Amino acid sequence: MGPVTAVRKLEPLGEALGLFAFVMLFIWKLQLFHPELAVLVPAFTVATHAARGETVRRLGFGWKDFRAAFPLLFWAGAAAYLFLAAGSLAGTIRPMTPGQLALGLGAYVIWGLFQQYLLNAFLANRLAEFAGGPASRLVPLSAAALFSLVHLPNWFLMAVTFAGGYLSVRVYQRYRSLYVLGIAHAVIAFALFLAVPDSVSTHFLVGPRYLLDRYGTYPEMLL
Repeated sequence: MGPVTAVRKLEPLGEALGLFAFVMLFIWKLQLFHPELAVLVPAFTVATHAARGETVRRLGFGWKDFRAAFPLLFWAGAAAYLFLAAGSLAGTIRPMTPGQLALGLGAYVIWGLFQQYLLNAFLANRLAEFAGGPASRLVPLSAAALFSLVHLPNWFLMAVTFAGGYLSVRVYQRYRSLYVLGIAHAVIAFALFLAVPDSVSTHFLVGPRYLLDRYGTYPEMLL
């Protein structure tokens, strides 16, 4: 293997780890002073898609794939129902008006679709490219591990995102529908937000904001 070939083989891994490193840097440092730099994340991923000639259908935005994967939404709905039923029995359901529920779920759909895009259309695809194909068992595990680490140090979200991330990548490898994954992500995440008390979920916060909410202190090195 020549040096050029070796670099090209490592390129997708470098892109995946580079984006992960920037997201971690943004969460723990940059968002405090330069929140506008968040735009660099989609700018970078879109640039790599363009460089590779990846189509929207290839990435997972095809309606044909959406129809094929649509039945999975019933399973997502069933899981959300179980979470809400458990929260109702435990008396931990978060009180919200119908308007707040509609607005919250709508926001979760947009955010869930974006997260699934980053997890699958970019991260899992780049890891699969490096591993030699999506058949590698390390792809869903590696992608889920990185997805989980982004939610440090919220142990609840880390556990949820590792399990959910792994299942999402497996589903993506079979159906390749970001729309279905984004909706399923939103339905389940919003159900957990409604059912799980803040004493466990810590308001779904991550990074320094988690530390500030949980312990009342902010890491001085980040200021």
